[in-house]
Amino acid sequence: MWCVTFPAGPWHTNCYLVAAREGTPDERVPCVIIDPGVGAAEPVRKLLDAHHLEAVGVLATHGHIDHVYTAEELSRDLDIPVWIHPDDEHLLSDPLAGLGADAEPLLQSFHGSTELTPPSDVRHIAPGTDIELAGFTFTTRHAPGHTRGSILFSLDAAQTGQVPVTFTGDVVFAGSIGRTDLPGGDTDTLMASLRDQVLTLPPDSALLPGHGPATTLAQEKSQNPWLTDIR
Repeated sequence: MWCVTFPAGPWHTNCYLVAAREGTPDERVPCVIIDPGVGAAEPVRKLLDAHHLEAVGVLATHGHIDHVYTAEELSRDLDIPVWIHPDDEHLLSDPLAGLGADAEPLLQSFHGSTELTPPSDVRHIAPGTDIELAGFTFTTRHAPGHTRGSILFSLDAAQTGQVPVTFTGDVVFAGSIGRTDLPGGDTDTLMASLRDQVLTLPPDSALLPGHGPATTLAQEKSQNPWLTDIR
């Protein structure tokens, strides 16, 4: 697996590009875009060109605007679908539904509106099923609590060439977990997701979160205060 990431926008949301390998000037390699947030479109285009990649789809770990703001633009310009859990699909057009009315001035300041144009090709994620993209088989796990439609995307070690990898969105971070005080969030639900979906990942898993540095399941089980006491 070849993967590059960069922090996008004012929330420094990690946008990931995942491919089997880099391409060459003579061969573009299929690539998956995960969580293209605010300001992500132009860096994504530059990385696709620099590494000779061809985007074939967008995966959204959840529907918050800092993770999907440029999904419609990239879907339209690159003619690729966007996968999202149906419980979060409405956030692709109504971002305030996931942020609350207090966020209206902020949204107006950088977008000029409280509405988004949703992608024309949106595909629903059925948790527990696989998504076949760019030569990978992404296993999906529904992990609500931060939002109702939060999803974990996992690749096994045979596909990465090293250890299992899970893209966790805002479910769990290095040393922390996602907030639950926004519309659609619920602390008890998130704790259940951590117990049933995160802690049941392969023990040698690498975790690539929506914000901040990469981590490992082993490190979070031993040091993350939200995980150490879960039974």
